Amino acid sequence: MGDKANAHPGAAGRAVAADHPASVRNVVLVGHSGSGKTTLVEALALTAGAVNRAGRVQDGGTVSDYDEIEHRQQRSVQLSLVPLEWDGIKINLLDTPGYADFVGELRAGLRAADAALFVVSASDGVDGSTRMVWDECAAVGMPRAIVVTHLEAARADYEEMTGFCAQAFGADDPDAVLPLYLPLRGPQAPDGHAPVTGLIGLLSKQLFDYSTGERKESEPSGDQLPLIEEARNRLIEGIIAESEDETLMDRYLGGETIDIKTLVDDLERAVARGTFFPVLAAAPAAEGARQGLGTVELLELITGGFPTPFEHPTPRVTTLDGEERRLKPCDTDGPLVAEVVKTSSDPYVGRISLVRVFSGTLRPDETVHVSGHGLADRGHEDHDVDERIGALSTPFGKQQRPVTHCVAGDLACVAKLSRAETGDTLSAKDDPLLMEPWEMPDPLLPLAIQAHSKADEDKLSQGLARLVAEDPTMRLEQNQDTHQVVLWCLGEAHADVALERLRSRYGVQVDVVPHKVSLRETFAARSGGRGRHVKQSGGHGQYAICEIEVEPLPGGSGIEFVDKVVGGAVPRQFIPSVEKGVRAQAAKGIAAGHPLIDVRVTLLDGKAHSVDSSDAAFQTAGALALREAASDARIHLLEPVAEVSVLVGDDYVGAVMSDLSGRRGRVLGTEQTPGGRTLVRAEVPEIEIGRYAVDLRSLSHGTARFSRRYARHEPMPAQVAEKVRQQTADSA
Repeated sequence: MGDKANAHPGAAGRAVAADHPASVRNVVLVGHSGSGKTTLVEALALTAGAVNRAGRVQDGGTVSDYDEIEHRQQRSVQLSLVPLEWDGIKINLLDTPGYADFVGELRAGLRAADAALFVVSASDGVDGSTRMVWDECAAVGMPRAIVVTHLEAARADYEEMTGFCAQAFGADDPDAVLPLYLPLRGPQAPDGHAPVTGLIGLLSKQLFDYSTGERKESEPSGDQLPLIEEARNRLIEGIIAESEDETLMDRYLGGETIDIKTLVDDLERAVARGTFFPVLAAAPAAEGARQGLGTVELLELITGGFPTPFEHPTPRVTTLDGEERRLKPCDTDGPLVAEVVKTSSDPYVGRISLVRVFSGTLRPDETVHVSGHGLADRGHEDHDVDERIGALSTPFGKQQRPVTHCVAGDLACVAKLSRAETGDTLSAKDDPLLMEPWEMPDPLLPLAIQAHSKADEDKLSQGLARLVAEDPTMRLEQNQDTHQVVLWCLGEAHADVALERLRSRYGVQVDVVPHKVSLRETFAARSGGRGRHVKQSGGHGQYAICEIEVEPLPGGSGIEFVDKVVGGAVPRQFIPSVEKGVRAQAAKGIAAGHPLIDVRVTLLDGKAHSVDSSDAAFQTAGALALREAASDARIHLLEPVAEVSVLVGDDYVGAVMSDLSGRRGRVLGTEQTPGGRTLVRAEVPEIEIGRYAVDLRSLSHGTARFSRRYARHEPMPAQVAEKVRQQTADSA
């Protein structure tokens, strides 16, 4: 690393394709919003010859697939694939959004990648959410490296930041997070700041000067050597500690000089195994320059140190009946198993599916089986259909460059898969298989919407279906109680993007309305009621009278109907009619229009007419009796209560518990978890946590997570219930 020549064939103007998994590297870029991921991708593309000047492809456009929303919001909101070629290796760079609302795009990138490049701003440091992603990668053993950006910032301190990265990412072993290079600084400016103009290779003891816009290699001067010796010795010890040669450390400590090739080989093996995490530096090219600082070194690390797809364990694969199938890693001749990691819509091409192939080879015009992904509860249909593969292409910005096939380990875009959604499995038609879905965050911010006009109402259903097909982190709910259409999102920015996509892509204008929770009603005490439905208007009349008693039951009991009629006062054939009328009225509500639950209704007496009584008459009488019983009784308004579990860093436990108490929550207990975190369990009324996804993120600086599940309905406090009734009356 750091010793290869600069010259290489550029990939600009043509599709980058791979014929063997060994020649592919899939790398996901991770970092907080504003850390410089997209700028770094463009700098790497320039150095690799994929663009002719910073960010521009040979035939126009930008290297990153910006859409209208990203231009407007000035941040990435979707996963982007940028394929490059370096020294005969195809590199698939997966650029992910840094904002927490788009963590679903990040998870898709992690699924498709074999290694992760953590991008850290020298002026901003490492935020809590980036550390959490590091821990996720550590849990599955994903190889990682760190690149420090924004070295030009006045507050940037590369040496200090490498130490900070060791603290943030090297909790288990700080000596496994070490820099491969030191900064080479130019003349000091009047303000005292000395810009970084190149790098000093710690292993090779070579200087790599980028000050002219192209990388130039030279020997260090005598006064520079002592400056790098301490860092070099620590790096060598860190590499040797991860070496498979157990004699190497003893030889090194005994004074033997270890040759560079041995150290580089051990370094690359340790990086590929995910046991050593090198720190590098990078910066975009200056105007007119051909190479950005550190980009050659970074490309060499990716091609030499990051693993091939052969070293990436294949996710669990089963038949559609659940029988596990063991597949060889990246067997290009094996059964086809591919996964849709991203779905997008193009106004001219239609639906485009970004696919990672794990086994077999994907070719255009073949028929494949599309298997569902188990997200039916989020409004994503489970699929079990056959579809014909359209054209295959590799993306570059907004362009789609055709390719003839996609081998195991590679990624490609598939056109016109009309049924496949993000997370679906593509397999052979005669051998359908299903991949275990990756973990997706639960959307917990409700967005209630309604069509803006009649024309929008006609297009809303199709627009929503296409929207959720693209984004498995979004859940579509048609609430039968509140009669609202609700999009469950991950945060406000996620919700804004959803609305904008409905408007700009699918031509649907919607209005956001207040979200309603599913309230219920019940009787606070025993009450009685008489229903009389008697009408004589000539001809066949209507006659039904019934008397009932209503008493409250424990929560979760539902509605019980008991017949205690004696002497045939209500003929047997009409007793089910009374029950039907009672239940119909209970479903409509008796006070504020919310369903009635947890009561026992007892039919005590009644009257019938031999000619004028009917099923419809007794249904009406039953409903009237229930309404009369409610008019003389105290009715409780019941609200749903959720069981909430919050996983939060120990520093924020007090603030979280205080906030939950302020939401009328009852803290049930706390539990210590690894990594300096605490699990707080509480019961909180759902009406109080509508925006909790946003508020908790602010409260914990993006480091806390929570989950919720319905527990039960329970009576609202009188003052809250009165406020809700008043709001209902005002909106009526």
